[in-house]
Amino acid sequence: MKRFAIAAPLLFLLLLSAQPACAAQNLQQVLQQLDRAASNFRSASAEFEFKNIQTEPVPNTDIMTGVVYYEHHGGELRMAAHIKKRDGQPFGAVYTYDHGVFQLYNKQLNQVRKMQNATNLAAYLALGAGASGQQLQDMFELTYLGQETIDGVMTEKLQLIPKAQKARNMFPKITIWVDPARDVYLKQVFDEGQGMSRICTYTHIQFNHPIGADKFTFRTNRKTQFLNQ
Repeated sequence: MKRFAIAAPLLFLLLLSAQPACAAQNLQQVLQQLDRAASNFRSASAEFEFKNIQTEPVPNTDIMTGVVYYEHHGGELRMAAHIKKRDGQPFGAVYTYDHGVFQLYNKQLNQVRKMQNATNLAAYLALGAGASGQQLQDMFELTYLGQETIDGVMTEKLQLIPKAQKARNMFPKITIWVDPARDVYLKQVFDEGQGMSRICTYTHIQFNHPIGADKFTFRTNRKTQFLNQ
């Protein structure tokens, strides 16, 4: 009995010390899967819900829904999000990223905001689909948080802490739920600090299918106002 009493705490300590090593091994396996999947990634589309939550100083929730598109085109990522509803009401907005240019089109205002030389955004936009494990390692401190099933899909849950201070000021912490076999993300939580967060969920995901060029642009007219940032 004494031998068991001594051995039990030692066994507990051994199991406890093995957990970080196991998590690190699992993380490396996930990153390797993402590297393989990223090399085969061509395109993806999904329906999305972006829920912006504010808890301070006045609680508020803003929900946007629509369709998002990702494509590796000419060795570069391009993406577009078409926002169709805001808080359940019809809403027309599109934001696109292509060849280092980020644009936000607001149909209600008939206005386009353009950001040139926005290549630093590419890796963050790729958090929706197509990011390699190496990209994640280069930009974030990573922690493996286990597995979780979302919509019948087994996902790997990772915590991302941006290495760049400027990015960390915007997003102190990001949590992602990724299907590493396809390199598509089913959920993201962006902690923006100061009581602000954004929860992004993706459903009806289509993978490696043709996407028309019209999905990565929007219609303007002679009265459209263009603002450069």
